[in-house]
Amino acid sequence: MAKRLMCKTLGAACLGLSMVWSAPAAYALADLIETPARQTDLAPSNLLTDAVRAGDRIVAVGERGHIIYSDDGGKSWEQGSVPVSVTLTAVDFGTETHGWAVGHSGVVLHTEDGGENWSLQLTGIDASELAIASKEDQIAAMEERIEEAPESEKADLEWAMDDLIFAMENMQSDLDIGPVNPLLGVWFENDQHGFVVGAYGMILRTQDGGNSWSDWAPKIQNAQNFHLNSITRVTGGALVIVGEAGQIHVSVDNGTTWERRESPYEGSLFGVIGTGQVNEILAFGLRGNMLFSTDLGKSWRMVPNSAGATLNDGAVAEDGRITLVGNGGTVLMSGNGADSFREHFRSDRAGIMSVVPVAGTNLLVVGESGVKITDARGKNLQ
Repeated sequence: MAKRLMCKTLGAACLGLSMVWSAPAAYALADLIETPARQTDLAPSNLLTDAVRAGDRIVAVGERGHIIYSDDGGKSWEQGSVPVSVTLTAVDFGTETHGWAVGHSGVVLHTEDGGENWSLQLTGIDASELAIASKEDQIAAMEERIEEAPESEKADLEWAMDDLIFAMENMQSDLDIGPVNPLLGVWFENDQHGFVVGAYGMILRTQDGGNSWSDWAPKIQNAQNFHLNSITRVTGGALVIVGEAGQIHVSVDNGTTWERRESPYEGSLFGVIGTGQVNEILAFGLRGNMLFSTDLGKSWRMVPNSAGATLNDGAVAEDGRITLVGNGGTVLMSGNGADSFREHFRSDRAGIMSVVPVAGTNLLVVGESGVKITDARGKNLQ
């Protein structure tokens, strides 16, 4: 069965990759889930896809199941013990010690010691089974609606029932192939409550630290099952999800319910951050498109960006500086609350996947070339 595999690697460059998964490929994926990440001194130099703070520590994740951590601002690194070898796409910490990482094959990893040791909480098989059970519940509810509906409404409801059945059959086919769909984003409020999002509209919620998960896809207006790429909380408390086809979803009740916002851009959005100001959202993605809102997405303006490179991540420093990073070594910096950005390009032009502000105005960036410490413009300091 032909599948699109979305992988958050070099500038999310694997979007839309068409592949035919054979039985041996499915077995290979299973092997990667069961094979611990290899310990190597090269982990800080290999492809890394995301980096975050965990208290004073910085934790980064990447290909081959590599997870590394630094207690000196990125000058030196240790490698964590990880039970899988799949590419990891995102990481977040709910507390200084409790963190979660997600990646290919639908894996969810958990640490209780700040990233030194990780355990496997979920795989794509588990996620598929949750989604199928949820779809079965929707079908049962639709059957009741059809039975009780007046004749004038039955035809439309029966069409909706056919769509539900078709979607469930596709999920069952995917389950037969194996855990092929990646998770792409993760957010945790504390050591109990969090969300993971991913390809084909996957969104799961936990309220017990990942011991159990609920399929949250029915809560999102995403009938086409477009990819969900990133999730964050902005100042003021709202949660925001962005994804394929310009999707922007906002929750003002801690993720219980979600509203889809109208987007001025219909292409893929790969990242979203707050600016530090209440209810402000900055979303960004394909071809350098940037969307800015001061009212939780009820209205938007496009932020000028002549660089044109796909943007993957962003961060806000303590002094309010906003930095966005992306393909081709792109580093964009704003000192005026995202009204405008100054463009810089790293000399190696290697793709940058994530950024963390460090000492002074310096940055820690990770991506195609591993970890680098740079000045505010992305120029190497070491």
